[in-house]
Amino acid sequence: MERRKFIKNTVAGAAGTFFLPTIVPSSVFGKGAPNDKINIGVIGCGRIGRAWDIPGVMKFDTVRMVAVSDVDSNRMADAKTLIENFYEKNGKGNNYIDVKMYGDYKEMLLNKDIDAVVITTPDHWHAQPAIEAALAGKDIYLEKPTALTVTEGRLLSDIVQREGIILQMGTQQRSMPQFRIAAELVRNGRIGQLHTVKIGLPGDPSGPNAYEMPVPENLNYDMWLGSTPEAYYTEIGVHPQTGYSRPGWLRCEQFGAGMITGWGQHHFDSAAWGMNTEYTGPISVESVAQFPNSGLWDVHMDFMVKAEYANGITMFTSQGYTNGIRYEGTEGWIFVSRGAYSATASDPVDKEKSGKALNASDPKILTSEIKENEIHLYKSDDQHGNWLECIKTREQPISPVEIGQRACSVCLISHIAMKIPGKLAWNPGEEQFINNDKANSMLSRTQRYPYGTDYIKI
Repeated sequence: MERRKFIKNTVAGAAGTFFLPTIVPSSVFGKGAPNDKINIGVIGCGRIGRAWDIPGVMKFDTVRMVAVSDVDSNRMADAKTLIENFYEKNGKGNNYIDVKMYGDYKEMLLNKDIDAVVITTPDHWHAQPAIEAALAGKDIYLEKPTALTVTEGRLLSDIVQREGIILQMGTQQRSMPQFRIAAELVRNGRIGQLHTVKIGLPGDPSGPNAYEMPVPENLNYDMWLGSTPEAYYTEIGVHPQTGYSRPGWLRCEQFGAGMITGWGQHHFDSAAWGMNTEYTGPISVESVAQFPNSGLWDVHMDFMVKAEYANGITMFTSQGYTNGIRYEGTEGWIFVSRGAYSATASDPVDKEKSGKALNASDPKILTSEIKENEIHLYKSDDQHGNWLECIKTREQPISPVEIGQRACSVCLISHIAMKIPGKLAWNPGEEQFINNDKANSMLSRTQRYPYGTDYIKI
């Protein structure tokens, strides 16, 4: 999409307009014959998988989605039906594919006919299957956050790079034109010297008390818990047994860190694009946050994080800001957000309070032409399509694993700062806090055998 056309429609049109990307034709990748197709397996068949990643991948004619895996047999069967119905409705016939189901994704990874996997599991089940997929030679589309801890994220990035795997992070804001345009304008000095970045992220509410319930027969709950400690089953702590609304595990620290990782990786990744800090991190971080006093859900509520960078930029993140990213420079500001866009119907965004997809202190900033000799950033029209293209070309995708690790690390050290008062000094090269043993002890978690990255044979 051309810059001026996008700007005209975004600034002059309704607030938060987002334009769907063009689906890349199969001719981009190859001949489109069956033996040219990329055979894909899906690990995790929940809300984001059904609403975003499965449809986002199988719409490409270069793909055959051939297998699904989930610890919930009902969700796995639903995904099989979803995929087979898609191919039948799109003229492939009702015998085009018999999607295989795997209760254990490790069995899927043994299938040499599968070229790549989409991993759309809960946060505590990201790094382990991604590492095992990389060791099995599968290319990977991995939902954010990259990992549950900084330590396992570093292990994942190192292994993916060592094995030459094409891993695309599910930070799809990189394929939304307004985020690239904003970053290009900032990187090319259109607001002068960048000095401050303000990021708006929501928190989560407290929840009710939840009591132990019988484990449903369709759920392998021990495997679902994975590397995290044993805990009694209750439905609002896992996912709904009927429907695909927002799951309760997102609000339990045992399985993640709340919105600081849930949406934080999206915004920290996009902000780093404009800050030119994609392969590094802050040199200090400090935070204040509120946490629930009761109930099952225990992730952060209202919060403020301050992070300082070696290049002189200070980044503030808070629920008090409008959801999005505001770059402030010596000669103006640029604000960018998803606008009215959401990946799923249950995304926790109040669209009435969302800002325009792209805005600036002076409208002329947004129509400024980036000349040929200036900085031009990686351009993608579709996050899934870019991944599939890179599987064919073996070039790096727009959201590679190391950039994902760096953005996720900002989320995770911000969460650690919520727990430890005062300013924490951070060494982004070593990915360690400086002279703070307590903070460094939180860069990893004890893992429950036999699950977890500690027990992978590398």
